Amino acid sequence: MNRIWNSIVGKLWVTILLLVSFVLFIVTVLLLEFLGNFHSETVEEALHNEANMIARIFNDHGNEDNLSIVDEVLGPETNAVIAEEPGEISYYLHDGLNGEEIREKIVSENEFQKVFESDETVTKEMLLPSLSEADRMESYIVMASPLQTSDELHGTVFIYQSLEVMDRTAERTTNIVFLSAFIALLLTTFFAFFLSTRITSPLRNMREGAFELAKGNFDTKVKVSSGDEIGQLAIAFNQMGRQLKHHLEVINQEKEQLSSILTSMADAVITFNQDKTILLSNPPAEKLLQQWLFKDGTTDANALPSEMLHMLDHVLTFQEEIEEELEIEGAYYAINFSPLYSGESVRGAVAVLHNMTEQHRLEKLREDFIANVSHELRTPIAMLQGYSEALLDDVGASEEERNEMTKIIYEESQRMGRLVTDLLNLARLESGHMRLYKELVQFNNAIERMTLKFSQAAKEKGIELSFTTELDDWAAAELDEDRIEQVMTNLIDNALRHTPQGGQVHVHVENMGDHAKVSINDTGAGITEKDLEFVFERFYKADKARTLGKGGTGLGLAIASNIIKAHSGEIRAESKFGEGTSFIFTLPLKAM
Repeated sequence: MNRIWNSIVGKLWVTILLLVSFVLFIVTVLLLEFLGNFHSETVEEALHNEANMIARIFNDHGNEDNLSIVDEVLGPETNAVIAEEPGEISYYLHDGLNGEEIREKIVSENEFQKVFESDETVTKEMLLPSLSEADRMESYIVMASPLQTSDELHGTVFIYQSLEVMDRTAERTTNIVFLSAFIALLLTTFFAFFLSTRITSPLRNMREGAFELAKGNFDTKVKVSSGDEIGQLAIAFNQMGRQLKHHLEVINQEKEQLSSILTSMADAVITFNQDKTILLSNPPAEKLLQQWLFKDGTTDANALPSEMLHMLDHVLTFQEEIEEELEIEGAYYAINFSPLYSGESVRGAVAVLHNMTEQHRLEKLREDFIANVSHELRTPIAMLQGYSEALLDDVGASEEERNEMTKIIYEESQRMGRLVTDLLNLARLESGHMRLYKELVQFNNAIERMTLKFSQAAKEKGIELSFTTELDDWAAAELDEDRIEQVMTNLIDNALRHTPQGGQVHVHVENMGDHAKVSINDTGAGITEKDLEFVFERFYKADKARTLGKGGTGLGLAIASNIIKAHSGEIRAESKFGEGTSFIFTLPLKAM
């Protein structure tokens, strides 16, 4: 029932019913009033005519034989009383009960007394006993008309009729009106539901279509069944669905494009809300946030370094863009904060973080490289210059001294040559321009040969040099044997130089499936943990005092690292300070 009252059908039906009921009510009231007045006037006119007729008959004939004529003159349900003198009833015609009481009340009515003395006709409604029931009173219309008007005192004819006739007429009229109203209500209900159904059926279809659009089904279409306003509404609804689908596709494409751009960016992008919570972040930003959370040991996903929070406060408060380069957790970032607007107000901010750590590291390496090259070249150049000037000035007193100076000049020139050669080789390796001449070699034999060539040097220093292998003898690899020998030379030579007398240098080969693992282990001084990650950098020396006088250009490990990587292998260093160092590299084996 509630569904009907809340629908357009119910509301339209109730509205039409109320309108028709109101109209019928007004029409009924006016019609009953009109019929009552009309019936009263008709009855009064009829009674007046009948009274005049009876008066003429009685004046002309004046005997009781005329009473039969008077009876014919009277209308149905009309009675008459004739009084020739006041208070005396001469003749009467009465059909029904309570005739005597009615006659007495009519004749004795004070308003009718003036009719006996004038030619005036008096009409009055009176409450008299009923004609059909003994103990009931009902309304009558009574008309008194004079007789023999030429005399000063004359008689009067009284004609009276019960108003039940009018009541019955009004009741029949009312019944007819109510029957008509009932039929009108039925017809109104039928046509209201018919009309409203024709209106609401397409509206219900559009409502269902709107629900489908709300669910995301933008292919929904409403059937256009007419050319009126509802049909035009259905056409507009279908156009709206098509436009929504088009705009949503455009938005999705832009969203996917923006998501792809953010995902593919190397820089970290973080979007903040007004309350400083993170709304959006791309994968580099998520990785960076996870690193900060791990280092801080917190579980708050919105936790940020204090430097960034200060910048975010500044942007949200002053609504201006800010750009700075900061060091956060040992890394360098170029950070750009920009406010996000919603109309005139700031709804948040976006931060773009560019990791500058590698650039800082490369800049430091460049500066260190220039400083190291200058340092490495300064000493031999100074010695060359000094001893050359001594020879030119003939400072040497004996041939032996001059030969010693010449030998020093030669050794320093050789050292400068090795440094330049190593720099060129390293540059070629890092640029990828050095060509490798790979050949299929037996891995164990090659590594053992490269190791044993240092046996004599180890014996002279009192160091035990050994070689072991767990690799099968038939295992082979495609290598540039000269380059791998250069790697082994650098690693074993470093081990021998930094291992004290009585120490050990052990070369061990292991099988790691499709790779061979080579370890050069020594029992030397070792490398500190903070220096371990930089050992493969150019010119890097963990302890300048410790390495002083032990030769080397500081480029050997950098060259070794590049050679191993050029062979699709890996190299690393493990060390405990004061216990020894292990250099480990892997090389791919050739499947036989």
